[in-house]
Amino acid sequence: MSDLPRNQHIIASGVIATIGLTVAYISFTQEPAAAFLFPRLISSVFAVLAIWTFLKAVLGRTKVGNGLSGEAMKNLAPGLIVMVIYVFWAAKGLGFYTATAIAFFILLSLYDPAPHGEIKSWGKRVLITAGFMVVIYGLFAQLLYVFTPREIFF
Repeated sequence: MSDLPRNQHIIASGVIATIGLTVAYISFTQEPAAAFLFPRLISSVFAVLAIWTFLKAVLGRTKVGNGLSGEAMKNLAPGLIVMVIYVFWAAKGLGFYTATAIAFFILLSLYDPAPHGEIKSWGKRVLITAGFMVVIYGLFAQLLYVFTPREIFF
C-alpha cells in the first residue's frame, strides 16, 4: 500500500506520455503540413515533457505526495466525463467553438463554488465563458490560423 502514490504517478504519467506520443505522431503525419505547424510544435513539447515525467516517475525521482483519494477521484469524475464527451464526440459533432463553449460552461458550473441558486452567479459564468471564447477564437483563428473541427455552428 505504501507504493500506491508512486504507482499512481507511474501509471498516470505513462498514460499521458502515450497520449502525447500519439498526438505528436498524428500531427506529424497529417497534411497539409502548414495547417499542422502549431499542433506539431505543441505536441512535440507535450510529448517530451510527458516522457520526462514518466521516466522520473519510473526512476523514483519525483515527489508524488499521498496520491489521489477516493474523494478526490469522485470530485474529478464529472470533469473527466465532460472531457471524454468533448474529445470523442462534441468537438467534431458540434464544431470546435460551440463544443468548447458548452464544455467550458459546464465545467465552470460544476466547479465554481458560487451558489447555483443566484442569477448573478449564472451571469458571471456566462460572461466568463464568453470572455474565454473570445480569447480562444482570437488565439486559434486569428493569431495562429489553426484549423479546428467544423460542423454545426463553426
